Amino acid sequence: MQPEPDLQTIERVTDWLYSLRNRTSKFGLERMQLLAEVAGHPEKSSPCIHLAGTNGKGSTAAMLEALYRANGYTVGLYTSPHLLRLNERIQINRIAISDAELCEQVRRLVKTAAPVFKPENFPSFFECITLIAFKYFADRGVDLAIIETGLGGRLDATNIVTPHLSIITSIGKDHTDILGDSIQAIAKEKAGILKSEVPALIGEIPEEAEAVITEQAQDLKCRLHRLADAFKTRARPKTNLVGSYQQHNAALALHATELLEDRFPVRPCDALKSIHWQGRWERRLLGKKTLIFDATHNAEAGQQLEENLQATIKELGKKPLIITGILGEERARVLLPLLSQYARELYLLEPNQPRACTVENLLKLLTPSTTLKPITSSVEVLFSEGACHVGDDEDVIVVTGSIYLIAEILIQIDGIKPDPIGNDLI
Repeated sequence: MQPEPDLQTIERVTDWLYSLRNRTSKFGLERMQLLAEVAGHPEKSSPCIHLAGTNGKGSTAAMLEALYRANGYTVGLYTSPHLLRLNERIQINRIAISDAELCEQVRRLVKTAAPVFKPENFPSFFECITLIAFKYFADRGVDLAIIETGLGGRLDATNIVTPHLSIITSIGKDHTDILGDSIQAIAKEKAGILKSEVPALIGEIPEEAEAVITEQAQDLKCRLHRLADAFKTRARPKTNLVGSYQQHNAALALHATELLEDRFPVRPCDALKSIHWQGRWERRLLGKKTLIFDATHNAEAGQQLEENLQATIKELGKKPLIITGILGEERARVLLPLLSQYARELYLLEPNQPRACTVENLLKLLTPSTTLKPITSSVEVLFSEGACHVGDDEDVIVVTGSIYLIAEILIQIDGIKPDPIGNDLI
């Protein structure tokens, strides 16, 4: 048996958890199922809603949480990745798990898991933090847990739950090296969260993806509900989050509550008009400049980013300044032409991530026909001393391309000490 790690402080606890990222772990549920078994199956203690999707699952999860919390329920929320601190991933009524509670949960997990798993096959970071979320929600007796998948669905560590409702928000191409390079292959992975005779709800997705999910639903005898059918003759709900795609997400959340009305009654309320979800076309004043943080990072979300940029230009009467840093050349090839089309000035940065495109690569990937002369820089230069050194007073500056870039900028301007953020797979 390996010696127990020193887990007496939050710094040591987070260091130990992040060290599990450096181990080679193949995707699969066997280890997670065993971990849950030795922990007493906490995932079975809380009724839950399970969400997967290429985009929108985090926003939809936040909206579901808000709707149920506004109706008096105690609601657990599990999402990933975090923006600044690991604790953000595990919340009850939008209050993150405390350092003390997280430390205690990790110590208990190690005592439980260490006798069962060999060091070379110890559960991964994401498996551990997922189990901790389940255990925390069980210990606190939440009325309902909203569980977001980390990556894909079929083999995701969260997929040991049997939810009251499964939701697939959207299907698009992302993480193709893991999930497959076709819409059908990705849809099959997302459809892996469907469970036998458990109802499912899908957003507006490509026809070829819907065909895959429909077949899976039929095989499992689970009733498949389509957002398009639910809002044929009525308007979608309004939300404070910007963009038509957020109305899509709000409609998903609202219809999910309607499907679960018998078990979890919800009265009409204005909860969708006061959603806080960082990095989703989020405005922030810094001095006399307006920063807009948007975590768009793939082709599907790029369509919605374009809509927001067009609306911004119409509002301002001119193009905004855009700061971007992107993970992976596949994403950069899609996003860079879009950003260069709508930017008055384009700043290229390299997020501190293993898969980040270097500024040299970003320059090479820019459309040769663009007349825009991009500026290469760094977070430290553009946001030194808590100020924004881009543009002039009254300018609007859009930061997009990666949630990790947004985190680095927030760290710089707020002068906070964050947790390590890890990689873009979780």
